[in-house]
Amino acid sequence: MLTFLNSKCTHMKKGESLDMEYRTNKKTGDKISVIGLGTSYIADASEKEAVKALLLAHEKGINFADLATAGAKTFAYYGKAFEDLRKEMLYQVHFGANYETGEYGWTTDLDKVKEQVERMLRELKTDYVDYGFIHCLDQVSDWEAYQKNGVLEYLMEMKRQGVVRHIGLSTHTPGLAELVLDTGLVEQLMFSINPGYDYRHGEFAKGSTKERMKLYRRCEAEGIGISVMKPFSGGQLLDGGTSPFGRALTRYQCIQYALDKPGVVTVLPGIRGVEDVKDLLGFFDAPPEERDYEVLGAFTPRDVLGNCVYCNHCQPCPMGLNVGLINKYYDLAAAGDVMAADHYGKLEKHASDCTGCGHCDSRCPFRVRQSERMRKMAEYFGR
Repeated sequence: MLTFLNSKCTHMKKGESLDMEYRTNKKTGDKISVIGLGTSYIADASEKEAVKALLLAHEKGINFADLATAGAKTFAYYGKAFEDLRKEMLYQVHFGANYETGEYGWTTDLDKVKEQVERMLRELKTDYVDYGFIHCLDQVSDWEAYQKNGVLEYLMEMKRQGVVRHIGLSTHTPGLAELVLDTGLVEQLMFSINPGYDYRHGEFAKGSTKERMKLYRRCEAEGIGISVMKPFSGGQLLDGGTSPFGRALTRYQCIQYALDKPGVVTVLPGIRGVEDVKDLLGFFDAPPEERDYEVLGAFTPRDVLGNCVYCNHCQPCPMGLNVGLINKYYDLAAAGDVMAADHYGKLEKHASDCTGCGHCDSRCPFRVRQSERMRKMAEYFGR
């Protein structure tokens, strides 16, 4: 399996772990743990259990958390756990999440947004936000209201004041993401990535497979990090009775699937307590076969078969080519990434080294004719 931009932490900082892997958001320079913390369920835990789970995550090197939570108690839990460790954590805080009832709600009302942001900062015991997010816009009308009501200007003013360090966007819709990314404001995108949604199964399976992949490649090309929400499709993929593939996938398969997508810097599964944190951390000790999602090849829609997903199931190449990376750099170059050709050039082996033996063709679960693509890519790059 490929895990792009992964790096073991060799220059240790306090709170980082040698077992954790990190990726860098090119726009911001932040080094982010490839598994972060989602907060969908933690509000249901007791304070003692929640704080213990959060401190364990930090101890094991997790340094990134999304705070679009299901319940308002989450903020106080984070404040208690990380008040003295604040500089070692990176927070996504959502300008538009509304907790006036104590439970999650959504709003573009400026006064309510201001009130809720002040509340979140107070309970988090912090005076700044690492990533201030344009929150959960799925339709053009949402984006228009966000601007018209002054919420976007408020977010930008918070950035000018230094309260917000970077701007993010959360959405489930590729077209809306592209529209907001066109403004040049967004430095991190929160998007729902899992094999169900990418293959058009599930409530938030918005956009075609090609549109979704185009978005991922754009983010990689422009250095915009993607933080992944809903990696398990709300748990549906983990249950054979609800999985659209007719069989359950594992958490590790879903995490690996998301991490193999261009642009992704971190995956944010929800946690309920200490055992969930331990389970997620087991990903790093799991052998490759436990992360392997080859089974998805049997369920890939016909109109997207033949597209490389960079999974490297075709390895090992008899000629030593890194087939997944060659494909990735070609797709990124074609999408406008000016650095992709340079990265390709630095590979030890290039598409021109392919002998056309067909080994990769026979092994690809997604039916990619790699030997044909190699000729095309060699011509494109000139080697």
